[in-house]
Amino acid sequence: MEQTTKIELKGLEFFAYHGVLPEEAKLGQQFSVDVILKLDSGLRFESDAVESTVNYAEVYALVDAIFTGERFNLIERAAEVIAGRILRDFGRVVEVAVKVRKPAAPISGIFEYCSAEVTQCR
Repeated sequence: MEQTTKIELKGLEFFAYHGVLPEEAKLGQQFSVDVILKLDSGLRFESDAVESTVNYAEVYALVDAIFTGERFNLIERAAEVIAGRILRDFGRVVEVAVKVRKPAAPISGIFEYCSAEVTQCR
């Protein structure tokens, strides 16, 4: 029997200094990140142990370290780097989607947020 397993980390909130404008680099702003992991279809969880899956606390720590520890002009690049490092560091992940939301993008207009999403596969 084929099984698909996904793990989602939704609405991770970070204060960071990403953006093209000098003011964004100086003042910073709030961002929201979603991560969806598709796991290897051969995984089974009979052991009911975290070692049989991907530890989402470790994924969160990686996203936090990248998003708050590095600076990006483009939210597209931030999403790309996060996705690539998740694939590199978590061998059970076969596909990852990372969405970065920027609610206070420096554009004139009324909007909920601007976002960029990147999906990478093995």
